[in-house]
Parts: sequence; structure tokens; C-alpha cells
Amino acid sequence: MSSNRESLEICYLPATELSGLIQRKELSPVEVVQAHLARIDATEPTLNSFITLLPDQALADAKTAESEIQSGNYRGPLHGIPITLKDLYYLKGVRNTSGSKIFHDFVPDFDSTITSKLKNAGTVILGKTNTHQFAYGITGENPDYGDMHNPWNPQRITGGSSGGSVSSVASGQSTLTMGSDTGGSIRVPSSLCGLVGLKPTYGRLSRYGLTALSWSQDHPGPMARTVADCAMLMNATAGYDPKDPATSQNSVPDYTGALTGGVKGLRVGVPKEFFEAPLDSEVERAVRQAINLLEQMGAVVKEISWPMYTYAAPIATVIQMAEATSYHADLVRSRGGEYAKPVRLLLEAGFFLSAPQLNRAHQARTLFVNQTLELLQDVDVLAGPMTPITAHKIGATEVTVGSTTMTPRAALTQYTRPYNLSGFPAISVPCGFSAEGMPIGLQLGARPFAEETLLRTAHVYEQATQWHQRRPSL
Repeated sequence: MSSNRESLEICYLPATELSGLIQRKELSPVEVVQAHLARIDATEPTLNSFITLLPDQALADAKTAESEIQSGNYRGPLHGIPITLKDLYYLKGVRNTSGSKIFHDFVPDFDSTITSKLKNAGTVILGKTNTHQFAYGITGENPDYGDMHNPWNPQRITGGSSGGSVSSVASGQSTLTMGSDTGGSIRVPSSLCGLVGLKPTYGRLSRYGLTALSWSQDHPGPMARTVADCAMLMNATAGYDPKDPATSQNSVPDYTGALTGGVKGLRVGVPKEFFEAPLDSEVERAVRQAINLLEQMGAVVKEISWPMYTYAAPIATVIQMAEATSYHADLVRSRGGEYAKPVRLLLEAGFFLSAPQLNRAHQARTLFVNQTLELLQDVDVLAGPMTPITAHKIGATEVTVGSTTMTPRAALTQYTRPYNLSGFPAISVPCGFSAEGMPIGLQLGARPFAEETLLRTAHVYEQATQWHQRRPSL
């Protein structure tokens, strides 16, 4: 690398382009990793993206990748590509804190299934990224390991709980990252930090070797600067896993190949309830312009109604609280004082849920899923805002959305919960910036296992705009 500028350019190359340079031996995995480690050194004191950084191991893995490629043993498009993992993904021999000092010294003796797949694909793992305690939060604030900071404005939240993951990629510290989404934890931070974030269909990716929060709503998934990069990660990580009984045995398509084609004739439904909810005017304008662009490119857009949308959050919350408290019950009783107060209160509240309440929530969930499936018989994609506001200041306990005052949790998850409750896939793609220079996201949702449709639609929109080409000035 002849200059810091060249090093920075490497850090912002999409994986699809970086992959070609590595395969053609025009760029070495060692050069790539060195550039990213230098970027981490320069920005990590501001961003706090990582809980555990692995520079020595990353360089050793990069040298192995370089040797393999030089000898003709090229593993595929992710070979030599830097990646980060949310600190829920087990990585053998490396501590897995789950964002809490309660597990500060816990070191798993095996890899998660996704970690194993990424290793086999030849990725270079740079480290484990910061997250809310036990992924139970939406802002990106952590009292144990420090708050995560938005690369577009370090005084603002990254969103959570995959906040460290998104800041690592948005800032050029890493090319790719993997997060998890139980109530919006992939899509919300992706939207607030200007990335593409995909929550796949429940069961599309294995959860084995990931710290659980709510096992019926937890979704591992990819985040990257482009849709094509997310598709590459899906190709490497999707598929049945006998170690996770919830995974689907459906065959895995070529997600990268699915990006070809346009959106002519695509039926896009826009639920009117999305715009009846509290919504910032700048966000609404950007999202409506994005939907109009899809229509100009040939999509058939129509307003629809999703009557049970407004019930998704309370139904999902009851189920999540019950499952999270069940997982943490013994630990909360024995070490409750070591939990962050907001997390502890949520877990303790779960003890007061009754069996009839949980049963009614599951009954309501069935009705919700059935109604959503019926809705998706008439349209191919649901489109709307990703979050009703852009990233707010770290530490805020209330936010103003339009003329409504809300808690950050209520505001940031109002559009995400339906897809965790149903398990249907959803993607966030950048669609604009506020007057203050903060990213705005468009959310697209679809029927189960229609990730190909979502990725193609998001890719067509992305390639018709320049939002994904912007970089934070950090």
C-alpha cells in the first residue's frame, strides 16, 4: 500500500469488487487485512465497535488465505474478505461476552454453525463486535463495554442491538458483518448507519452457537454496504442445520444470481397503517420518493391495508419477554445486580406474565401470520419506512416523532416487529439522508423464503441511486 488514501479506498471496496481483485492476485488478503486494521486503529477510539479485536489471528488467517490462493486453492468469493461477528456468535477459543461482563470470561470450545461456514468460505474474522447486553436493546448503548457511536455523527446512536457490527462496516473497519435480529436489531442499525441489512426468513440461517434472546423470534443475518454483498453472505451461510431443529430443509438458491432482472410488473403493497403511525416528515418524504422510483422503473404500486399491523408490537413483546426471561431466569435470580437496569427490568417483568396471557399471544400470532400471508397473495413486496426517525443522540430517554413523544424503543421498533413475529424476511436499504446528514432507510418485506425477491428489488433500487456510495466523514 503506497498511501493512507489507497488503504482507505481498500476499506470501502464492496466485497464483490474486493473478491475479484484477490482472486486475480491483484491484491493480497494480507494487504486487505492490514488496511482494515489500520482503519480500526484510527477510528475505534471514537466508535467503540469492538468488544474483542483479533489482529494477530486475522493477519495469520490472511497469510493462510494468501498462500492458499497463490497455490491455486481458491475457496470462492469470500476468500480473504474481512468480516466481523456480533459478540453472540461462538468463535472457538475466543471469549463470547454477549455484551455483558457476566460472561466476560466465557470462552466457547466450538464454533457456531455460521462461524464454521464463514471459516470454510475463507473469510478473515477481525473480531467480535459490541452489542447491547444479551442483545436486549435497540439503541446501541452498553454500560459494560461502552456505547456504540454512529460513524455519521459519533454523538448519535448506532441503533441496536447489532450496533458494533454496523459501525464496523459503515466506517470501513470491516467489509462485511453478521448480526442478529429479534425485534429489529439488524434492520434498525443498518438504517441508522446507512447499510443494507437483511433479516432472512426464520429458519433460513442456523442459530446454533448463538446466544439466544427469544428463540422463536431470533434471526441471524448479514449486513453490508451493498445488496450484492449481503447476497454473497447469504450464499455462504444459509441452509439446513441438524443442530438447529428450526432450520428449513428448503434448498438454498443462488442469491447473487437472483439479483439480475428488473422490477417491471413487481407488485408493491404500501400499507396505509405505516404512514398513519408517528413518522418524521423527512423520513416520509425520502421513503415515498423511493417507492415512486420503484414505480417509475415498472413496479405496480398500490396502497393496501394491514389491519393487524398495529397489534404486532404488543403480541411480539409478550412472547419475547416470556422467552427471554425463561432463558435468563436462573441468572437473573442469582446475579441480577450485574445486569444493566433496563435489561434487568425487562427480564424481571417477564416473571409476571401468566400462562393465559402467553397463550393468547400465541393465538394472536397465528391470526397475524395468517392475515399477513393472505395480504402477500395480492402483492409481492411490502414497502415502507424502516425507522420513523433518524439516529437520535446517545442517552436520550424520549424522542419526538412528528408531533408525538415516544420512547426510543417504541419508535425504533414500530416497523420491525411484524417481521419478527411472522418470521417473514425483510430488508433495509438506504434511501436518503436527513438535512443533518443522517441516513434514512427503506424497508421491504415479503412472503417466507422470498429473499430472492427482496434482494433483487433492493438491488435494483440501490443501483438506480447513489445513497450507498456515500461515506461518513469520520
